[in-house]
Amino acid sequence: MAAASWDRVRSRLKSTLGEEVYASWFACMQLDAVAGEGVRLSVPTRFLKSWIQTHYAEPLDAFWREEMPSLKQVDLVVRSAVARLPARPAAVEPAPAAAPALPAGTRPRPMPIVDTPFANVEGLPASPLDPRLTFETFMVGRSNTLAHAAAQEIAESRAGESIRFNPLYVHAAVGLGKTHLLQAIAWRASRLGRRVLYLTAEKFMFGFVAALKNQTALAFKEALRGIDLLIIDDLQFLQGKSVQQEFCHTLNALIDSGRPVVIAADRPPGELESLDERVRSRLAGGLSVEIGPLEEELRRAILAARIGQIRTKHPGFEVPAEVVDYVAAQVTANGRDLDGALNRLLAHNTLTSCPVTLEMAEHAIRDLVRHTDTKRVRIEDIIRLVAEHSGISKQDILSSRRTANVVLPRQVAMYLAKTLTLRSLPEIGRRFGGRDHTTVLHAVRKIEEKVKTDRAFADEVELLKRRILD
Repeated sequence: MAAASWDRVRSRLKSTLGEEVYASWFACMQLDAVAGEGVRLSVPTRFLKSWIQTHYAEPLDAFWREEMPSLKQVDLVVRSAVARLPARPAAVEPAPAAAPALPAGTRPRPMPIVDTPFANVEGLPASPLDPRLTFETFMVGRSNTLAHAAAQEIAESRAGESIRFNPLYVHAAVGLGKTHLLQAIAWRASRLGRRVLYLTAEKFMFGFVAALKNQTALAFKEALRGIDLLIIDDLQFLQGKSVQQEFCHTLNALIDSGRPVVIAADRPPGELESLDERVRSRLAGGLSVEIGPLEEELRRAILAARIGQIRTKHPGFEVPAEVVDYVAAQVTANGRDLDGALNRLLAHNTLTSCPVTLEMAEHAIRDLVRHTDTKRVRIEDIIRLVAEHSGISKQDILSSRRTANVVLPRQVAMYLAKTLTLRSLPEIGRRFGGRDHTTVLHAVRKIEEKVKTDRAFADEVELLKRRILD
């Protein structure tokens, strides 16, 4: 009787709230007991309990009262977790609805993060996953193509399949997309029915130390080695001799049994000096992939995607193409800084009702680019050095002459002025004989394309950069 009532309540929740909401928040809810005039339901995490009580308590209570008119109370509790290896893989909760595309390396603004059953093994201290960090929202460029391809191969492999590269080790500076890529693997592999455990190194340490303290270390080890896919983020923070030994044993057990391990850190394995030599050796034996700095083309695509996301909530937020180009050229550190730059433009736009312009952008993101201006580079010095290198005069570059021996050096000088200074396109145009900013933009894009296709030319431009910066 109680089970039938619970089935009808779940059906009502699904039809009323929709499949996606139900899958995100109610798929893990269980009926624990119906006693007297009360019902007790349980969920696996405190977060789920809090979210459901805040947002869905009313329909949940109403649907139960329709089943039991004499009902006085619906209790929602958190299930206790005991460290043990399950007899069979647990059911996997479907991922929440897809979100707008997010750039590689960009951490979204705070929103509810779902504590999912990604330790599909009870008792393991799984780290929470952000439902927006998926392969669908990961933007691919030259700097991350290999890492993305390797991650997809592991995520889509089936349990028991031979893995070509194990472990997969991804390293990069902060804000370039390591965590996004690792969480994307967890989401995709879980949907294929595999037991996935996503952990930060800190969570791994916490779980192991807690197991030792509670005298459940053996159960912890058995559970950890019974998963299908282990994902560890921020390995550089793994500390402690006993913790590292256990990590090494787990790593060996999983790899030797053909189960994939994916690890991310901020440097290559050989540079993790605090790690045990055996761990570094095992990590180096797999595939080590670096995610490089975001190239300008990818930064521009990131900004376009982020602007599209912002406009779903702020339809009047317009960012001219020249401002996108300026931000992409000047904010080069990582995806988080790009996100911060757009947030500042949005704040200026919405709080002052002023349109987004180049001048506004220069002012709004000044401190984000200040750290890159290690030497004060003057446009006059760029023009002089390019002229000397090309065997022409400074006056030739500033003139209206259109001969090939003048046009290309002029375009190189404009490109260097854009990449090595904080000057806006209009200001650069004024310094080059009063030219329009569209002329500067055309020159910059032409040189960018030539650098990509002509190695000798790229080396020559790099030499000029070094001369200017020395």
